[in-house]
Amino acid sequence: MKNTILELHNINKSFPGVKALSNVNFTLRKGEVHALMGENGAGKSTLMKVLTGVNKPDAGLIKFENQEYKSFDIIQSEKLGISMIYQELNLIPYLTIAENIFLARELKKKFTIDKRKMNAEAKQLFQRLGVEIDPTVTVKNLNIALQQIVEIVKAVSKNVKVLVMDEPTAPLTNDEVELLFVLVEKLKADGVSIIYISHRMDEIFRLCDRVTVLRDGQYVETKEISKTNKDELIRLMVGRDITNQYPPRIEVTSNTKVALKVRNLTNEKLKNVSIDVKKGEIVGIGGLVGAGRTELLRAIYGVDKIYSGTIQKDNIDLHIKHPSEAIHLGIVLVPEDRKQQGLLLEMNIKDNISLPSLKDLKKGLVINQRKIQVEVKELIKSLSIKTPSMNQISKNLSGGNQQKVVIAKWLLSQADILMFDEPTRGIDVGAKYEIYSLMNKLKNEGKSIIMVSSDMPELIGMSDRIYVMCEGQMSGHIMGEDINQEKILELASNYTNPAMKAIN
Repeated sequence: MKNTILELHNINKSFPGVKALSNVNFTLRKGEVHALMGENGAGKSTLMKVLTGVNKPDAGLIKFENQEYKSFDIIQSEKLGISMIYQELNLIPYLTIAENIFLARELKKKFTIDKRKMNAEAKQLFQRLGVEIDPTVTVKNLNIALQQIVEIVKAVSKNVKVLVMDEPTAPLTNDEVELLFVLVEKLKADGVSIIYISHRMDEIFRLCDRVTVLRDGQYVETKEISKTNKDELIRLMVGRDITNQYPPRIEVTSNTKVALKVRNLTNEKLKNVSIDVKKGEIVGIGGLVGAGRTELLRAIYGVDKIYSGTIQKDNIDLHIKHPSEAIHLGIVLVPEDRKQQGLLLEMNIKDNISLPSLKDLKKGLVINQRKIQVEVKELIKSLSIKTPSMNQISKNLSGGNQQKVVIAKWLLSQADILMFDEPTRGIDVGAKYEIYSLMNKLKNEGKSIIMVSSDMPELIGMSDRIYVMCEGQMSGHIMGEDINQEKILELASNYTNPAMKAIN
């Protein structure tokens, strides 16, 4: 094929009990940005690990620059000019930027490392990409966006020809995303071929030339971006049309019982924050990064100390000093970082789900394992958690299924106020739909939900009412027909505090 740098033919890979890839094909042209899409568990990561030499395929052929290979090892892949930037960045925090870039390839002057030359060459590499940064700075002092840039420069320093980027914008702010896009365009202009893994449709249609879709470990189709659309890609990924993605917004009347009432909550990050959450509704919390949205959830949950203000549940004053007290009261948090804060990844599904409820799962002084198995089995079924067994280790689940396990453990605890912080971040479109359906089901059962989301369509589509925060304060409260992106952004960027008298 004209200008083709990489071809993967009939790639197969199995793990114990799982067929991860089945006759998968993929082609990459020189200087193109090629999206690789599919639900979590579709085989994207496994295919890229075959390409980068982490996994050896069971069968298939790799063709790179017209040379045929049965498989790569990591060193061979790197020598050929293939690099991958993972979601979990692979940098050593206590080394400088230059030391990270040239790690295990240090430039030497006789018998010593030539740090001056490494710093100079690192600076030139950054300048080539139009970035001004001091290469002597320690990596631990960089934000995530700059660390990503260091990873890109590290790949460029190895004369990268194919760069795989795995969900590169997931942890970034809007401004940082724009910077990344500029770098991607510069790499493309330099002839670097980029495989871009993302669930974010807007990015795919802005950056990419073609898109390949995988489903259940199999190749589905490759499309020119200019000849497809969002609905078609969703259908290709999930194997069905997804309509009515968001549930209908309910009318919250003055007679609806208030489940949670927060008044004038103040601490180091919050100032006089007040909200109401009624039974059977989803209340969204909007605002820019750093506005105090996560801090509000943490304060209610007892993670962060409160200086003043009150929290009431069902008209009873609460004095929550620790998350364990919140859990006991039926108030729980599904955190943004489910891997670090929501799950014990080395623990199996059954133990993760049952852990917060062990006190209620005892028969006398002995934990009732039979009851745990029955309860967990029912939750796995009702939440459609995709797993071969409740004994599956949680780290082996896809992001969407990990999120369901976090939700399941709180449902087992009989919580009736659930706080979701970025509930679908890093989750594919099919799993998003399942999470939305689950949240809507909980709402219809009379549970109260508070949702923080930076995904504007999600915030608008899922919320019955929305509070907007700015600089640690509430700047507005909107509902019904007034809920729109322009109003949210206006309130998020300018603290005016309109209409807040209604709940004070």
